[in-house]
Amino acid sequence: MPTTQNEILSVQQDFFQLAKFPRVVSAIDCTHVRIISPGGDTAENFRNRKGYFSINVQVLCACNLKIQDIVTRWPGSTHDSLIFSNSAIKYQFDNGRFRNGILLGDGGYFSNDYLMTPLNDPQTRAERLYNESQIRSRNVVERCFGVWKRRFPVLSIGMRCSLPLVQDVIVATAVLHNMAIDKNEDEPPEDPEVYMQPDEVISEEQLNFSITRSGTRERDIILEYFESLS
Repeated sequence: MPTTQNEILSVQQDFFQLAKFPRVVSAIDCTHVRIISPGGDTAENFRNRKGYFSINVQVLCACNLKIQDIVTRWPGSTHDSLIFSNSAIKYQFDNGRFRNGILLGDGGYFSNDYLMTPLNDPQTRAERLYNESQIRSRNVVERCFGVWKRRFPVLSIGMRCSLPLVQDVIVATAVLHNMAIDKNEDEPPEDPEVYMQPDEVISEEQLNFSITRSGTRERDIILEYFESLS
């Protein structure tokens, strides 16, 4: 994650170039990595809503698809918002480490002064611009998952090893993915043999976390900005 003022500004400028959403330092989402049943009394905790055993991996992503932060310790049944609520990166945002930086998430997350999610029912042109810009900017994390999993198909196909080793492999592939970006390696081609579960599927329960037009002060400021563009 960016830490200095210059690093934060640089990342914010990169995101702004995408779709004119101001002050963004990262996009957040979770993706499932398939595993075999870990056994024991808590095994069913790892069965996700799609019916297979997995680890629900939280990723924060930059504009260039580099992974800025990763959490790999939660069972597949865990809600994305619960993972974020218990993460060190939330503590850092809460304590102002990223200054005025904004984090973009989907409708499965709560919203506050630094975490912006889509509006449920946009009414005005400014609100529609907000949603369009938010979704286009947030899409980098979905693209990151696609490239990362194509580089390392084991993340899609699944792993038959102990949980600690699975977690180590996930983090190792994230580091190698970032190194590949630093070396300007070409993105891996689409592979029809590698099945990827779509990550952008929001349930009705998750939509209850989406923000409404009576949200936070910071979001109101952002909406005023989009009003000036409309």
